[in-house]
Parts: sequence; structure tokens; C-alpha cells
Amino acid sequence: MTADLANQPAGDTASPPAADPYRSLEARFRRTLALEEAGGMLQWDMAAMMPSGGAEARMEQLAVLERLGHELVAAPETEALLDAAEAEAGGLDAWQRANLHEMRRDWRHATALDGALVEELSRATQRCELAWRAARPADDYAAVKPLLAELLVLVRRKAEAKAGALGLSPYEALMDEYESGLRVSQLDTLFGDLVDFLPGFLGEVLERQASRPSGELPPGPFPVARQKALAERLMAAVGFDFDHGRLDTSAHPFCGGVPDDVRITTRYDEQDYASAMMGVLHETGHALYERGLPAAWRLQPVGRARGMALHESQSLLIEMQACRSPEFVAFLAPLAREAFGASGPLWEPDNLLRLYHRVEPGFIRVDADEVTYPLHVILRYRLERALVAGELSLDDLPGAWNEGFHRLFGMRPPDDRLGCLQDIHWFAGGFGYFPTYTLGALLAAQFFDAARRARPEIPEAIGRGDFAPLLGWLRQEVHGRASLTDTAGLVERATGRPLDPEVFKAHLKARYLAS
Repeated sequence: MTADLANQPAGDTASPPAADPYRSLEARFRRTLALEEAGGMLQWDMAAMMPSGGAEARMEQLAVLERLGHELVAAPETEALLDAAEAEAGGLDAWQRANLHEMRRDWRHATALDGALVEELSRATQRCELAWRAARPADDYAAVKPLLAELLVLVRRKAEAKAGALGLSPYEALMDEYESGLRVSQLDTLFGDLVDFLPGFLGEVLERQASRPSGELPPGPFPVARQKALAERLMAAVGFDFDHGRLDTSAHPFCGGVPDDVRITTRYDEQDYASAMMGVLHETGHALYERGLPAAWRLQPVGRARGMALHESQSLLIEMQACRSPEFVAFLAPLAREAFGASGPLWEPDNLLRLYHRVEPGFIRVDADEVTYPLHVILRYRLERALVAGELSLDDLPGAWNEGFHRLFGMRPPDDRLGCLQDIHWFAGGFGYFPTYTLGALLAAQFFDAARRARPEIPEAIGRGDFAPLLGWLRQEVHGRASLTDTAGLVERATGRPLDPEVFKAHLKARYLAS
């Protein structure tokens, strides 16, 4: 932890002197972010623990909390405090100035919306998400479509309002909630490059894969209790702190909670232990980032994760880069045999490595290999842009999804459960989130490459189940810097170069063609 991290914000609850606008802002945002964290815990409970009869009460709780937090930030006195603090910013240190910058960003987003819309959006989001939880397993898009239509109207209103306030396009204004500064022109360039590269590369990989022995999934069943025990053992090895977090089950895997109480969820398949295991490792990467944020800046905007592209980079770095490496699989194999009381060649590292490196186009994004994963994201990016712009109707969404999937993958989903119903994001109002997944994949490769160059002992340590060298580098270069700089500055400082998709391509070639 750098010396700058010792410059703590005010930690008490007493009112700061009226003559100190910056301290007054710290106190105000501490309350705002505490409300936000409380809402996060309620949302985790709704997804993992809440009985269905609690839905109406939970909607009201979340709507009220969101409006209260919004009103604290959007209040007229917040703008006056920001103006005064910015006029005196010369007396602030680097972390305080960055904090002030993030406060102004939050204020711009908040003041673009009125409180009634914030509350209405919250209720519509909870209603639609709960309906999706029933509609997806039933393959019943028609059941959730009316609620999604109501939500989309509100999302468009929000996008238009924020676009005007931020000087962005409506879709960019939505993306800015998840990744500050991200622009459509950047994405179109990056994604266009990947669409040019990946289909041809995928063909090469599949041809090479066909000429070799294929990794086989050991036969099940794999009892859920044993899967969970193995997952928790691996979480601990990677660095998860069970005094500050837990693992539960939900319809869609996610990482929630707060930095001091991180909640991971997964879903289990008794015929395929690897799906839940890799999902847990993915979410553990998110959890490590949250736990590694500087404690000195809890409940301040600068102390939050920089953005969802970085967040996704941390989950994909753990899952795809580190935990599908030959070193990790050698560490995993005896633990998996022990967990399931199994033996034989299918449990040996060579077979498991081939299994975890298998490239196979499929319909489900969260189960996709790292070669095809970006194409899943690009499809969603194109569709949600069209939905927000009003260029695609919800009536036409299933067909547009299936047609777009066919163009990218050469096959069509057999039903909506494997098509447009599979992800929670749109049904939870998360338009503009999807692009950060592929940005995260690119960044994961770049961070892992930089970490190994800085600390060459990392692969060997992972082979012993020792993630301390890797986690130490991440704590120093990514986690501990929180929102001190923008994403571009953090990436260049940590890796020595701007975001470079060629590092990701080189990683794919080395893993799938050179070995």
C-alpha cells in the first residue's frame, strides 16, 4: 500500500466545520454510499435467500433507499459544496482531488434524473427481474416481455436525460454508468477487430483440436455438497477471506455485497462439476478486487472499483488466465479426486487441462470458452444498442438474437431460454454493461502478462496453490489504486502500455495453437 493511502478521509460521524466544503462532501457521500451498500445487501438477499412472498416489501425498501441516496447527491447544497471545494482544491492531496473528481461525476449523473424516475426505475427493475427468474426456466419470453417493455421505456428516459447532461449519445450515457469515458467509437474499432480475427482463428483451433485427444468430463453425478466443498477450498487457495464473505446459490452467478462482506453466488449442475467450479473462481476474482480496495477510503467515491471493465478483468484473470493454466490444473487434480472420491485417467491433469481448454461454440455465455466468449458479448452489444435507440422492438428481439447468433456462430438457439432469456442484465435494467466483459477479457490477458513479467515466480507458485505473488501484484497495481486514476491511466501504469488487443490474441495463439 502506497504512502498516499494513509491520507484517510474523515472517519467520524460528527459534522465537519462549515468552512470546510471538502470535509462536508466526504460526510455527505459517506451517507450516500452507506445507503448504496445497504441496497446491495438487500439485492443479494433477494437473489439468494428471500422467500418469494417478500418481493413486494423488498421492492419498496430498495426504491426508497435508491431515492434517498439520489436526493443526497442531487441536492442543491451538493453543487454549492462541490464548487467551493474545487475552488480550494490546491490544498488537497492526490487522493482527495481524485475523490472530488468522482464526487462531481456522481453529481452529474444524479442531477440528470429526477427522484421520481429513480424510484420508478427501481420498482420496474425489481418487478422485471423477479418475473425473469420464473420466465427463463419456463422458456416463456411472452410472460416477461410486458414488464421488460415497461422497464425499457424508463431506461430510454434515463438514457436521454443523462445524454443531455453529459454531452453523450444515449447509449454512451448508459455505458458511462459502468465504465467512465467509454465511447461507441472505441468499441466499434475494438469489436470490429475481434470479429475480423476470431471466426478464422476459431476455425484453426477447432481443426487442430479435432486432430488431438479430446478432454473428457469425468462421469457424475457430482453431489452439490461436494462441489461446494471443493469450491470453497479453491476460493481459500486463491485468497478469498471467509471472515469477510460467503458462497451461496442463485439463478444467475454473481458477486455482490460490500468490500467487508463480499457475497458470491453460483449455480450447480450435478452432471458437470466444472461449470460451477469455474463460475465460483470467476466470481472469486471479483471478490478479491472488492476486498483489495483501500480500507482508508471506504464509503468514498475514490475508494470504489474503477469500473466494470476492470472488475471483469479481475474475474477473468483468475478464472481464464490463472485457473486454466497447466500449473493450476496440476494443483487442482488431486483436490478434485479427493473431493469426489474418484480416480482414473479422466482425473489426471492432462485430461483435465484438455477439458478446460476445450473450445466448443455453445449457446450459453457464462459457459463459453475464451475464444468464443467475445462473440457472445458483441452480439449483446449490437442488440442492446438497437433496443435503446428504438431500432429494434422487443417483439423482434428473439428473432434478431437468433439471426445474429447464426451470423457469428453458424447455429441457431433452439429456444429463448438458450437465447434472449439467458442473461439477467436487461431484465435487471443493466443496459450498457455487456461491453465491459470483452474489455475485461482483453485487460485480463494484459494484466496477467505484466504480472508474470514483473514476478516470474507466479506460475510456479500457482502450481503449489500459492496465489500470494499474483495477488500481491494485483493489490499493488490494480486493487489498491481503486479510482485514483481513470482506467486508461491505471492500465498504462500497471502494464507499461495502453489497452492492446494484440496481447489477448497472442495469449489465445499460445494456448490453443502453439501448445
